[in-house]
Amino acid sequence: MAAASLENTQHAAIGLLRATRILPVVTVASAEQGVAVARALVAGGIRAIEITLRTAAAIDAIAAVKRDVAGIAVGAGTVLTPRQLDDVRAAGAEFLVTPGTPPALADALAACGLPAVPGAATPTELLALRARGFRVCKLFPASAVGGLPLVRALQAPLADVLLCPTGGIGEADAPQYLAERNVACVGGSWMVRADWIAEGRYDLVSEASARSLAAIGAALAQD
Repeated sequence: MAAASLENTQHAAIGLLRATRILPVVTVASAEQGVAVARALVAGGIRAIEITLRTAAAIDAIAAVKRDVAGIAVGAGTVLTPRQLDDVRAAGAEFLVTPGTPPALADALAACGLPAVPGAATPTELLALRARGFRVCKLFPASAVGGLPLVRALQAPLADVLLCPTGGIGEADAPQYLAERNVACVGGSWMVRADWIAEGRYDLVSEASARSLAAIGAALAQD
């Protein structure tokens, strides 16, 4: 039963990532800020948000976005311990993302019943997650551990593992990553810059989101 459940939640995770193509990684100072960012992303065409558990406001922000913003899937990012899973589930998180995945956390993600995107930085870590039944993983920090050459090198030996590269990716190179057959989505913060959020320039969040999606669509149409 556990294996079937993980298979189902991995299928859901892959579907979610492929649908959004870009996964904004957002750190907020308040629930209100989280709601405003989520609404700006929806206005720009993005349909998922990863709110990182890096601030005291994160759990409240997840709950507020889930309650108040239609048309966007809200997930918890920077999940570090199994203990955090209960809190984010209670807040309404619809998916989970980790920066790395030690064994105890991998086991908890496999059993939690939510779509999860476990983090990995090396082929060995990806193989360990694959052996547990995970079929989509966050490659982090993507640019620092090899970037596009690593993504391409992983295609043959790990043909059944999809990636969400995150870390050091920006508007200019996101389309290149998404053109690779083993990339379901890219994660990043270029469309949710901290200074824009601090200044309340949510219009810039919407504009950058729409511009990035348009560039990705145009690039993929040429392939």
